[in-house]
Amino acid sequence: MSETRDAALSSKAWPFEEARRVLKRYSKKPPEKGFVLFETGYGPSGLPHIGTFGEVLRTTMIKRAFEEISDIPTKLVCFSDDLDGMRKVPGNVPQQEMLAEHMHRPLTSVPDPFGTHESFGHHNNAMLRRFLDTFGFEYEFYSAREFYRSGQFDEVLLRACEKYDEIMAVMLKSLREERAQTYSIFLPIHPETGRVMYVPMKEVNAKDGTITFDDEDGNEMTLPVTGGNVKLQWKPDFGARWAALDVDFEMYGKEHATNTAIYDRICEILGGKKPEHFSYELFLDENGQKISKSSGNGISIDQWLTYASTESLSYFMYLKPKTAKRMHFDVIPKAVDEYHQQLRAYETQDAKGRLNNPVWHIHGGDVPKSDMVVPFSMLLNLASVSSAEDKSQLWGFIQRYAPEATPETNPGMDQAAGHAVRYFNDFVKPQKVFRAPSELEREALEDLRDRLKVWDGGLDAEALQSMVFAVGKERFDPLRDWFTALYEVLLGASQGPRFGGFIALYGVDETVALIDDALAGKLTTA
Repeated sequence: MSETRDAALSSKAWPFEEARRVLKRYSKKPPEKGFVLFETGYGPSGLPHIGTFGEVLRTTMIKRAFEEISDIPTKLVCFSDDLDGMRKVPGNVPQQEMLAEHMHRPLTSVPDPFGTHESFGHHNNAMLRRFLDTFGFEYEFYSAREFYRSGQFDEVLLRACEKYDEIMAVMLKSLREERAQTYSIFLPIHPETGRVMYVPMKEVNAKDGTITFDDEDGNEMTLPVTGGNVKLQWKPDFGARWAALDVDFEMYGKEHATNTAIYDRICEILGGKKPEHFSYELFLDENGQKISKSSGNGISIDQWLTYASTESLSYFMYLKPKTAKRMHFDVIPKAVDEYHQQLRAYETQDAKGRLNNPVWHIHGGDVPKSDMVVPFSMLLNLASVSSAEDKSQLWGFIQRYAPEATPETNPGMDQAAGHAVRYFNDFVKPQKVFRAPSELEREALEDLRDRLKVWDGGLDAEALQSMVFAVGKERFDPLRDWFTALYEVLLGASQGPRFGGFIALYGVDETVALIDDALAGKLTTA
């Protein structure tokens, strides 16, 4: 057994813990289908949001962990429930009135308001696939429309006819009395209007594989459950899909957790083996509200990638999946810097430490070296004091601090510089408020300036930090008041970098000039 596999079998990293649970399913014999199947589900009722990406990424991390501890082949299926009826018009798409005319029709039968695809469902599926392809996921895409129409679901649908009463008994226990009166696990799709109908069944004929019901106008109809004429309600669909595909693992948000027993039981009734599950906490917007596809709140994948790398987003997704996380633009700088800290740590870690490091899971063990010679948070400060409009302005500072670094040899650094300028101008600049120094702060700033004027220690960040520390220690208790003053007076922010490192990067003469401008009132905005 390799050192890595040995470490993986005892690793406390959550993807390995989940992978070991999946492996236990096949401790006695391998899967008859020849592989272990991981699945993620997607409801394409709106544009894909960042939580959807997180679900696929986290499942991929568990799949990679499984491949480290087992030689059984794996497969990841991304399943889109695009036969679902459109129950409300998303607020963040065009042609609202047109969409309203197609309420309750399957998403793959609703015209595309963007005019680029066969239907709204096809458009949103394409958006999802584009996002997933951006990150290099290896997956097979399944469309519910094709799954129902192609016959792949027929065996399970016919079994659902045979087991109708048993499945209904499971469902009725979970429903209020009023809903139970008209509930059916089958949702017919009207052959004329194309609408998904929520109607009670008059008869379920297991022998013929048909259902009989009255449509909304009172007309009696009989339809086969096969061929895409009928879809299952979403809870039965969950369990039926597990049975049809023989799914081994699926994760979902905590809003599904209370339904897990229902999904499992229906899967078993239909002849399947319930999969392993993982329930994760939700992503929240800046106000602590759940991120929603239909409302479009929170941050999107494209928005994150405007200001930071794909890897930084993957790092954010890895952290504490069982904890609800506020996901707004202000979490980006910290995620970028912590990701690169973990890359640097990885180089010196043993096998156990590496498997517990998020970057192993982000990169599937093929972990690159960090070329970030300056932290992202420091780049933001540089953009602030230099009023940078272009990343080339930042490179002037970067190369003085690290002469060997270039945009060509440090492409990650170059990309981050561009992201930092964009982030600063969009988020930091509008919020910056400089204040005038107090008398004590003015005295300290003058002392710091005068010491810098005669400084002959070069660009040694630690030595410069010691000098800044000494100036403050003579005057401030607690000392953090001094650093707060530096940030608020010189940078227009409530917090900032190690100031010695900032001076080394920005330049001694430039910092002298910055202090002079602050003392002269040239920076004050309030």
